[in-house]
Amino acid sequence: MTPLQRFFSLLKLDKKDVYQIFFYATFAGLISLSLPLGIQAIINFIQSGRVSASWIVLIIGVVVGVAFVGILALMQLRITENLQQKIFVRSSFEFAYRLPKIRFEERYNEVYPPELANRFFDTLTIQKGISKLLLDFSSALLQIGFGIILLSLYHPFFILFGLLLVALLYLIFKFSYKPGLETSMKESKFKYGVATWLQEIARNHSSFRKNLNFDYALQKNNGLVEGYLAYREKHFNVIKRQFSQLIIFKIIITAGLLFIGGYLVISQKMNIGQFVASEIIILLVINSVEKIIIGLETFYDVLTSVEKIGQVTDMDMEDWGPDQKDSCFSTIILEAENIRFKFPDSKNDVLKNISLKISQGEKIAITGKNGSGKTTLIRILSGTLIPGNGSLSINDDTFRKINLAEYRSQIGCFIQGETPFEGSILENITFNNPEISQSDLKWVLDAVHLSPYIKTLPEGLDTMIFPDGRQLTSSNAQKILLARCLISRPRILFLEDPTDKMDEAAAHAIIDFICDPKNRWTVVVSSPSAYWQEKANRHIIMEKGRIINDTNRYTNA
Repeated sequence: MTPLQRFFSLLKLDKKDVYQIFFYATFAGLISLSLPLGIQAIINFIQSGRVSASWIVLIIGVVVGVAFVGILALMQLRITENLQQKIFVRSSFEFAYRLPKIRFEERYNEVYPPELANRFFDTLTIQKGISKLLLDFSSALLQIGFGIILLSLYHPFFILFGLLLVALLYLIFKFSYKPGLETSMKESKFKYGVATWLQEIARNHSSFRKNLNFDYALQKNNGLVEGYLAYREKHFNVIKRQFSQLIIFKIIITAGLLFIGGYLVISQKMNIGQFVASEIIILLVINSVEKIIIGLETFYDVLTSVEKIGQVTDMDMEDWGPDQKDSCFSTIILEAENIRFKFPDSKNDVLKNISLKISQGEKIAITGKNGSGKTTLIRILSGTLIPGNGSLSINDDTFRKINLAEYRSQIGCFIQGETPFEGSILENITFNNPEISQSDLKWVLDAVHLSPYIKTLPEGLDTMIFPDGRQLTSSNAQKILLARCLISRPRILFLEDPTDKMDEAAAHAIIDFICDPKNRWTVVVSSPSAYWQEKANRHIIMEKGRIINDTNRYTNA
């Protein structure tokens, strides 16, 4: 889909509002162009040298016309404000809905997720830009159209003027649209490059405090800014060329119309009132053309923003499978057969012909050297990644036949790299789930040994956490994330080294709780900790993407 098609698709969503804006613009345009006719009649009365009731009525009519145009403009402003609010709301929910569901392949190789979120700010450009385009372009185009029709009634010469005007607009748009849009897109690319790099500097601010590293940060920023300025200058040259063409056109048209209009008055083919009225109309038309040419910069900005947001909404989302409102996961048996997986940027398989069966209630520890594939296996079993080959079934149904959202509601995941989000401790643990009771909350806080820390906080569970949990110790941050996994009492726990930041006593106590046979959940954990292996009833060892040993405490496999 081209940027222009995206733009019109966006307008279709609010076509009722757009039609209303054009409706009011049509009335405003007709009234605006009737004013010169009123002025023409007033001048004719003034030339007669007498005051009459008709003269006073005409003056009142012109003043009322000006007031009515103002009221119509105010009504248009109200509609465009509603339109801006709708665009903002729609865009925010579109991003909030899509970002968690974007397929792994899209996120892994193409974009940096925070950079995708930054594109939301293009919504503000669209808000302001569409409002300006709808108001200015609608009134300008209608004034040009009505003005040319009205002028043609004065003399056939003005028809030629109208044709020249239409030809000018067509040529300017035809030859400047493509370079204008391309340079705007490249400019936007470097703009986001600068924003992303500044984010990286802020995220790793400690690393950039050394002189050498600090110089590198400025050097890279300088390169990105130079790229931005280069395309910004190219884009400005397109705008400058358009405006230069407009200036030349204005000079030629103004000179020509003054000479020809003067000639028509002298030859008595027009009276002085008609001459003044025609010149007012011509000025209105030229100003409308100028408004369109100047507005092309806004037009390019809106198209660029629509395209940038469109690149996010075009990303493939996960297929969550069929609706299964009556799904029952009282027990979950996972079975993998000949699973193979490789990352999008790799030629080699990370997992090779993995086959295993996991029954409800098993406590499984997966170990292996770095790069052995244990983390990838856990993420495939949890539904975070989709295997490239082989089959993965849940209770004898393949992943494609079950509802992925329903399955995820039955599991708890502790993924390395995740951090608490900005919000209260309570929100981080419960996500404001109304089904979670106070007893559930007390149970999980005691289970992960978080209660003593909560009691030291003046605000308790309502204590606000900064982004990434900056004010938390790594141990407490881990406990909050672990509490989040356990709070819903899931059927399966998928854990990636969930206690590595904790002291030994706390870690052992939490491992004892998680692996307690009284808890009927299944546990699949990857960790080098010997205590996990001791408490698990099944131990899987991986090497180079394969399972080289699968030992059950009661039965060897």
